[in-house]
Amino acid sequence: MAAAGALDRRQRRRQETIEEILDVAVAVMTEQGVAGLTLGEVARRMGIRPPSLYGYFDGKHALYDALFERGWRALQRVLEQAGATGDGADPLTAWREGTAVLVRWAVEHPAHSALMFWRPVPGFTPSARAYEPAVELDAASRVLLVRLRDAGHLAADVDVDRAYRTWTALVGGVISQQLSNAPDEPFESGTFTAVLPDVMDMWLGHHRSNPSAR
Repeated sequence: MAAAGALDRRQRRRQETIEEILDVAVAVMTEQGVAGLTLGEVARRMGIRPPSLYGYFDGKHALYDALFERGWRALQRVLEQAGATGDGADPLTAWREGTAVLVRWAVEHPAHSALMFWRPVPGFTPSARAYEPAVELDAASRVLLVRLRDAGHLAADVDVDRAYRTWTALVGGVISQQLSNAPDEPFESGTFTAVLPDVMDMWLGHHRSNPSAR
């Protein structure tokens, strides 16, 4: 029992160290850009030698992979807490509120967003494990659009895949414009985030009145 307890403590300390490394890495990316992340800078800020990090990550891409997964799982939790991924809420409310939650989270976590939504690191491809929460959110979003259609908020013959792609393009555009042009503005009054309701109304109106054949 004592040995098991000691193992649990070691595992807990190891996980705490991993979380600290990730926190420091996010701070570095926030200040210096995603591509500016280096193991040497993370180690310097933690007061350790760079080789010590290899006991936790076998290279910078492994660190990026953990950050990518961490970001998507954090976004997934926020959306779940907002009721945007379940099947119990009114689909229109879930879609509107979920979209706002997603955009708010993205602009308030710029380092994670750049890694998750753009391709700022040449040669980095997330692992299947790191990409899993993104795949799960993709599937949940498509289900939500089907529910919107079935509830009569979208045309009965809407091309759900095309509607999904236009929605992600519009949302991604709002996020990109805000982070690129006015990153220090709050979500509520941001130059581009403030027009998110208009963007949602435009998307909804288009796909409500236009059949998939258009």
